[in-house]
Amino acid sequence: MRKWLSAAAAAAVGMMVCLGTGGCGNGADGRVLQTAQTAPMLPTVKSSETPGAETEAKNGAAEAEVHPEKENTETSAEEKRSGCSAEYEYREVPLVRNGVDLHLVRISREDGEPEKDILLVHGVTYSSHEFDIPYQDYSLARKLAENGYGVWLLDIAGFGQSGTVGDGFLPDSDYAAEDVNAAAEKITEISGREKMDVLGWSWGTVTVSRFAAAHPEHIGKLVLYAPILSGVGEFEVTEPFHRNTWEHAAEDFQKTKDGAFDDAVSDPVLREVWCSNCWHYDGESSPNGGRRDICVAASRKLIDLSAISNRTLVICGDQDPYLNYDLVKDCLRELPEGSELEIIPGGSHVVYAEKPYYHDFQDRLLRYLSR
Repeated sequence: MRKWLSAAAAAAVGMMVCLGTGGCGNGADGRVLQTAQTAPMLPTVKSSETPGAETEAKNGAAEAEVHPEKENTETSAEEKRSGCSAEYEYREVPLVRNGVDLHLVRISREDGEPEKDILLVHGVTYSSHEFDIPYQDYSLARKLAENGYGVWLLDIAGFGQSGTVGDGFLPDSDYAAEDVNAAAEKITEISGREKMDVLGWSWGTVTVSRFAAAHPEHIGKLVLYAPILSGVGEFEVTEPFHRNTWEHAAEDFQKTKDGAFDDAVSDPVLREVWCSNCWHYDGESSPNGGRRDICVAASRKLIDLSAISNRTLVICGDQDPYLNYDLVKDCLRELPEGSELEIIPGGSHVVYAEKPYYHDFQDRLLRYLSR
């Protein structure tokens, strides 16, 4: 597998790339790394390994690509809805646990200090960049920042822009839960606020649930998005690292009966941006400890909902192949009073990035967080 970004594309995403490398500004001491302008940068993506990738990337590329030498002067109705007319500040904060540098970054509106915080925790293969998709108004992180949040993105040890680990089985669910706690403690230290909202996605629901059970004092509201409440099926995971591929990065997007990606559900350009970012930030491999944890029998519960004392939102699509819907639909019986369940018809594991549903996902999430 090759890198798909051309020289022109690399220039287009230069500001975004520097966020993880420390090449722009002085991120090591927590100062501002960059300010994002009106619209997110969009790479021109090409792949010789993915059928139709160049065609898909060209569909709408003329109107979607953002050139760094040009500034948007018009704000569409959709941009106004999503807050894309704002500027965003990205601030990386140094964090080390068990000798591993952890990537922790805060995204906020540039025009004011946030008065509340939310920590977003990623799943088992790809890292926190998936919460900040640099295309149109799909970025969940920017949507939350537009609504007054300091949005914190964490990469678990060995994932994304965090330091590497020698043993890919080391960052299992319990280990990752303590990485989450280390991030939470750093956030409280910086913000001066003891509590924050916390959202976990996929395997991230396993890790944040264990964090919540052990450290409820740090949590305001908890969000379990696409919760892995029980095993996804028995499979022996023998390799400590997972080999990442383009096909794997894209496999959560819904397909038609003939096996083609369903363009009515996921934007073709978004898929290209998504997959190229997975390659850029996550590389050819990622730790397999979390995968070994969840690749167990469906009868084995992975999240003890009764151990959660914080008010919780469970949110998902109804077409997610990884979920045990019997447990999902029964979850409120074990969760604290005031918890809520939201199931979005038609949505899959990546419902927050599916064009018929992502605004609905954002709206349901924000309604819950605002209560």
